[in-house]
Amino acid sequence: MTLLTVLLPLTGLLFLVSSAFGSESSVPYPVTCVTRGADMMEDGQVVLCPPDCTQWRVSVFGTGVYASVSSVCGAAMHRGVVGPSGGPVRVHRLQGQHNYMSSYAHGIQSQALSHWTTSFSLTKPVSVPLELSSVTSTTALPAAKPLKKPSVKKALTLGNKDCKMDIAMVIDSSNNIGQRRFNLQKSFVSRLAAMLRVGPVGPHVGLVQASDSPQTEFYLTNFTQPKELLFAIKEAAYLGGDTNTGKAIMHTVESFFSQERGARRGHPRVLLVLLDGWPSDDLEPAATLARESGINVFLVSVAKPAPEELGTVRDKDFMKKAPLSLQAVCKDNGFFSYLIPSWFSSNKHVKPLAQRLCSLDSLLCSKTCYNSVNIGFLIDGSSSVGDGNFRLVLDFLAAVARSFDISDVGARIGAVQFTYDQRLEFGLFDHPSKEEAINALRRIPYMSGGTATGDAITYTTQNLFRRTGPGRNFLIVVTDGQSYDDVAAPALAAQKQGVCVCVFRCLTPPLSPVCQSPDITMYSVGVAWAPLDDLRVMSSEPKDSHTFFTREFTGLADFAQPLVRGICRDFTEAN
Repeated sequence: MTLLTVLLPLTGLLFLVSSAFGSESSVPYPVTCVTRGADMMEDGQVVLCPPDCTQWRVSVFGTGVYASVSSVCGAAMHRGVVGPSGGPVRVHRLQGQHNYMSSYAHGIQSQALSHWTTSFSLTKPVSVPLELSSVTSTTALPAAKPLKKPSVKKALTLGNKDCKMDIAMVIDSSNNIGQRRFNLQKSFVSRLAAMLRVGPVGPHVGLVQASDSPQTEFYLTNFTQPKELLFAIKEAAYLGGDTNTGKAIMHTVESFFSQERGARRGHPRVLLVLLDGWPSDDLEPAATLARESGINVFLVSVAKPAPEELGTVRDKDFMKKAPLSLQAVCKDNGFFSYLIPSWFSSNKHVKPLAQRLCSLDSLLCSKTCYNSVNIGFLIDGSSSVGDGNFRLVLDFLAAVARSFDISDVGARIGAVQFTYDQRLEFGLFDHPSKEEAINALRRIPYMSGGTATGDAITYTTQNLFRRTGPGRNFLIVVTDGQSYDDVAAPALAAQKQGVCVCVFRCLTPPLSPVCQSPDITMYSVGVAWAPLDDLRVMSSEPKDSHTFFTREFTGLADFAQPLVRGICRDFTEAN
């Protein structure tokens, strides 16, 4: 005889079967797609998964029994307890296990994990209808205590919403640091992570060790709760080997900041590099890749190289050059370099470094139109322009250039003057500072001669630009009259060479696939007798927003800011 059949005749009351068994009747508590098993405060808690969790890159570790770092709703879909439309699920807390197995089920790929401290399993909540007994009694049971609603704060730690960063940490695991200082480094990183207040909507942190070869410990979304993250940092084992920091940075830039690996669209990307002493390899290739990828690189150097290290140091001037070579496109490189005299005094540096990492307004390395574009000026030097008007053209182009952050790691400008012939006045890499570049632009001597704009386009695309990502190369053509040669054919020839001069579509439909990521976006600026038809042929699509015309050279000044805004619009759409 069951407990229920004994109680019902004695009481003669209405009973919910679920009430007789404790929390079965609890109202499902809403969670998000990224809520982890570790967030569940109670065993047997019923949660309500939202729909469309398949659109999130949820992390699931194990099969049947899941490591508590796994997404509850992701694991529920993998187990088949809920579908893509979501629904209620009961979470059972279990002890930690070894060898969580990976598998693919119900559209979810789970990952393997060697061990974890706690686990959970999932079942569908039991739904039992009301039962009624006709047996009466004069004795009533005490009123049931109302169920306590789970605390939002306990159920889900969101993290610091004012520090929505994706942060990859590269730590030193070389022979130089040694086991003792390596443990101090891990302690520092743990305190820094705690200070950052990692959470699903706050900062996310991943970890890579630099040694002979880089070793990924975990990615950005593997641990989004502080307790699990700190344990994962603690579990990182010392490797030894050379200090190949450059190789570790390259590996991190290439593998961490994709959406497949958990990088969030629109969140600043930060790379924190901790280095004890000196690197064994070259940082410049990694720095170039970081710059091109728009990643903010913080270099935290601790101590100086020991005397025995100096023989293996490849670059004795590393500490002078590193802050500049590692930073992407920063106005204040000092903000991105940090010196800690010793690991033994690192505690007092946790808070100020965390504040820098979360200073959204100061993260100047993210790619923008102002610091990421290559702008070529193709300048008509024909006899019809005249020296005085030629100076007005240069003033106009200088006003355009002045709006951009020109530097050796930022935006760049170059110039070609043309008549019947072409002359490369200066290339994109000839003047690394804004002042030098603008002065060089203003000093261009007037050539005088005929007008062969088509040949000039071909010359410029072949001699001025380098291949970069989409929407980064811009060519501004300024001309005052009819070209003696054809301008449409050079544009089409450039397209066949893989140099596309349109943003959205090409001039000839069969070439449209080539133009998905245009190498060069062209703006045409005509003055006086420049034919509008030629200007529009040279311009990128849409023609109206890439073509400018004025009757007088003095009217060029009005085009400077519209051109800058147009370049930024094109860059944003392409990137």
